[in-house]
Amino acid sequence: MSIIKIRSQPMEIDIQTELENFNWTRPRWTSDKLIAASPFRYDGNPSFFVNLTGDYAGCWGDSGSYDSEWSSGNFVKLLAFLRNETYEEAEEYLVYKYGKATGCELALVLPKLTLPQQKMYLPDMFMSRYSVSMENNYLARRGITEKVQRFMTTGYDSKSRTVVIPWYATNGKLANVKYRKTLGKVFYYEKGAVPIRNLIYGLNNVYRLRATTAVVTEAEIDAMSVMSSGAKLLGIALGGANFTDYQRDLLIRSPIRRLIVLGDNDKAGGKLRDQVVEKMRGHCELAVANIDTCKDANEVLTKEGPECLREIIQGAKAVKALRIF
Repeated sequence: MSIIKIRSQPMEIDIQTELENFNWTRPRWTSDKLIAASPFRYDGNPSFFVNLTGDYAGCWGDSGSYDSEWSSGNFVKLLAFLRNETYEEAEEYLVYKYGKATGCELALVLPKLTLPQQKMYLPDMFMSRYSVSMENNYLARRGITEKVQRFMTTGYDSKSRTVVIPWYATNGKLANVKYRKTLGKVFYYEKGAVPIRNLIYGLNNVYRLRATTAVVTEAEIDAMSVMSSGAKLLGIALGGANFTDYQRDLLIRSPIRRLIVLGDNDKAGGKLRDQVVEKMRGHCELAVANIDTCKDANEVLTKEGPECLREIIQGAKAVKALRIF
C-alpha cells in the first residue's frame, strides 16, 4: 500500500493491484516501479513508467508523449484513462474502495460540506460546433462507414484533431461527449455532464427504432463496427470493461429482448462478458459471440473484413437459461 492524496486527504492505495487489472504491453514490474509501453499511444517500446511506492507513488511519465498534457500526471488521472471514465469518477471509485478501516482505526473520508455538482444534459446545439464532414477520415480508416458515422452523429474538431463521439440518453438528450485524439490513444469526456457509467452508448437508437435485438460491446468504435459490418443490427456500448447496475437497469427497461454479447478478446473482455451474462440472465435472451484471432470487433473489421465480423456475430451461441427446481 502507498499513501496518495485523494480530494486532499491521504489514503492507502494498492497501486500495483489496481494496475494489474489492465493489460500492459511489454510490462516490467520492479519493487517500486512499473515500466511498460505507453497506454496513451501506439508504442512498442517500454517508454512509460508508474511509481509504485515512495513520495511520488502513483505519479507517471511518458517519455514519447505527443501532448504535454499527457506526458506526466498523478494516479487518479491515469486510472481515469484506464477505466474509461472522468477524473471525478475515478476519485469516487478510490474513495469508495479505500476509504474504509485501516488497522484498528476507522479512516473516514468525509465529503466537503457543499452541494454535489449536478450532472447536466448538454445543450441541443452543442454538436453543431463540430464538423460532420469526412475531412479527417479517422473513423473511415477504422472501417466505420460514412452512413454509420452520420447515423451516430459523430463530429470532428479540426483545431485539436479530435474525433467527437456523442452519448445520448434514452430520451434523446445529449448526455455526454467523448473526445478521441486521432494521434495516439488519448481520450477524455465533457466535464459536468452525465457520467458514462449511467449511460449506454447507442441505446437511444434502440428506443427510437424499437429494436428488439442489439449487440453490446465495450467501446463506441466497436459498436459502430458492428453496424458497419452489414449485420443489420444495432450496436451499443458500455464505455469500459465494467457493467454497472445502473446500466443493467437501463437494458432491462429497454425494448431489447435478445442481447448478443461481443466482448474484447482479453482478460477484461472476458470479465465484462461474464458480468453482462450474470446480471442480464433471466431478463432477456442472451447469446455470446467470441473473437479468437483479433483483439476486438474493430480489429476484426479492419484486418479480416466486414464479412468475418458479420459471421462472428451471426455465430453467437445462446446462453442457457437457469433451471429453477
